[in-house]
Amino acid sequence: MVNLSLTDLIDYTDWERQKRHEWMRQQGDQILKVSAGPNGDRFETVGDLVKHIFSAEKRYVERLSARPMTDTTSVPNDNIEALFQFGRESRNSLREFIGSFPADKWDVPQEQNLVVAVVLVTPRKAVTHILLHETRHWAQIGAMLRMAGHKGDFHDFLFCPAMGGIVRREQGSASTR
Repeated sequence: MVNLSLTDLIDYTDWERQKRHEWMRQQGDQILKVSAGPNGDRFETVGDLVKHIFSAEKRYVERLSARPMTDTTSVPNDNIEALFQFGRESRNSLREFIGSFPADKWDVPQEQNLVVAVVLVTPRKAVTHILLHETRHWAQIGAMLRMAGHKGDFHDFLFCPAMGGIVRREQGSASTR
């Protein structure tokens, strides 16, 4: 069986963060105020959702490490550079956790007290969740931005450098998805 590794997912989400950061920087801080619309849940803006991605990563690592939760209320949701700096910090914490966590503990379930439930989950599953959670929310942000009239470029896994491959744009060829 072929395995997709955590490293592959980290590489993909790092690429996604870099692309989103560059694009948002070009748009300016006002892009973070794009609305989730009338049916948005607890996140009203793009900035709220970006902050949530990075906050969740930080807090899951803290839970897995049995450390106190970081209070993220002071992290602004309307400043691109501050948000992505927080994202670099959360990612560094994740990388440190992965690099130092004992190999024989990856598949030992831990009880995790989340806001909405208590779950019994292995660290491997929790870290995989962190990365898939982020991927899902970047797609949600992409949809919010497109509905607000902001066109972006490809963010599909096929176009990222994770796991290798070459992307070549052929002139005159039709795009199929």
